Amino acid sequence: MRDTKESRLLLVLLIAIAFALITVDIRGGEESPVDGARQAAAAVFGPVENGVASAVDPVGNAIGAIRDSGERHDRIAVLERENAALKARLGSDDRNRSRVRQLDSMLKKAANGQYGIKGAEVIAIGAAQGFSWTVTIDAGSADGIQRDMTVLNGDGLVGRVTTVGPNTATVLLANDPDFTVGTRMERTDELGFATGQGDRPLSVQLLNGKAKVRKGDRLVTFGSQADKPFVPGVPVGEVVRVDPSGGALTRNIFVRPYAAFTKLDIVGVVVQAPRTDPRDMVLPPKPKPTPTPTVTVTVTPSADGDTQARSQGPEEREQEREPGGETPQADSTEAVTGRNDE
Repeated sequence: MRDTKESRLLLVLLIAIAFALITVDIRGGEESPVDGARQAAAAVFGPVENGVASAVDPVGNAIGAIRDSGERHDRIAVLERENAALKARLGSDDRNRSRVRQLDSMLKKAANGQYGIKGAEVIAIGAAQGFSWTVTIDAGSADGIQRDMTVLNGDGLVGRVTTVGPNTATVLLANDPDFTVGTRMERTDELGFATGQGDRPLSVQLLNGKAKVRKGDRLVTFGSQADKPFVPGVPVGEVVRVDPSGGALTRNIFVRPYAAFTKLDIVGVVVQAPRTDPRDMVLPPKPKPTPTPTVTVTVTPSADGDTQARSQGPEEREQEREPGGETPQADSTEAVTGRNDE
């Protein structure tokens, strides 16, 4: 269409009519006079719109998928981080449960020995001030820690405090070659001195060269004057080897310590000694020996006169007991030969 005066006038007229119809439609609301025309147009052009929409939907979905892929990737990354955090928390929970068990065992030992302890965590391990077997704990003078205090854990003797700072302290471990502690044997009360040997059992020199010692005997600390550096009654370890005395004035034995020095975590520093020597109260109860089952062999005669032997366990013997509580027994001659001479 050429741009003429008539065409411009027609365009203005159509625009004016459109505005008039829009105004009438808005004011009429649901009773608009153009509602019928709108429904007719929807009936005519609706199928066309659906066809066009069906044709462009795959393209639109592809565009939406590309647009949403970034959001899904971010969500997956968030979930992966949450899973990693959950795994870390589960691992931390396992460690916390282990530490709770350690703390509980240590508190029970402290209660049995009436020790006043200050709990601490091992934060470093290694050489310090010339000592080869030491650890650093996160408690110091601000927590009441002093030099030459006994250190223990839920298993037994750990060592003694050697150096104290405001917030940390150095502990010399009981397996250090420069470490020596007085000991007392549980069964015989024999006294001795235990010395560390690194990753080998402690070497204990008993004062009595004729002392009766056997494998499995247990030792505790004897205690020091004024309870420093050692309080009495702390479990030290069990005898694993006994050297022959050879007529010497002293006797050497070797003791496996209760504490595992390579995996220390929670320890307690004894800041208050017990009023009385706990003796062997801090040692764990001895395991009860497992009873050895016995077997009884019973000889019974067979139909052809030969004898047959049958072994019986405790349960079978109990079932064969008579109501009076006694087990019937055959005459010895008849039981062995299968006949009765009478």
